[in-house]
Amino acid sequence: CRYQRLSLSLSLSEKHLVLLRDGRTLIGYLRSIDQFANLVLHQTVERIHVGKKYGDIPRGIFVVRGENVVLLGEIDLEKESDTPLQQVSIEEILEEQRVEQQAKQESEKLKVQALKERGLSVPRADTLDEY
Repeated sequence: CRYQRLSLSLSLSEKHLVLLRDGRTLIGYLRSIDQFANLVLHQTVERIHVGKKYGDIPRGIFVVRGENVVLLGEIDLEKESDTPLQQVSIEEILEEQRVEQQAKQESEKLKVQALKERGLSVPRADTLDEY
């Protein structure tokens, strides 16, 4: 446990990727972390991926509650630019994300309709996340 704290304190001020429970991806410089995995990120961007494209939305200083952290990893700055993904503008990636989400919703509606036609019930999506 002491070694983990030491290694995390050494990586403070390094660039990190944080995957949140709601699916968002944050990239920023780790400035603080505590025993509950609460994080403070500096110069944070929210990265949105759609297909082989991505866009970064500047978010500044970001405080993340530890219970929302799924993954925390240090970014290798030497390999960061070796991505096969294409960076696009914020407007373009938000539009592509909207189109993708709309297509998913249409697909879900068709699945639910097909199940109802067969006499099967489908649990509501908003009740699946409760524990």
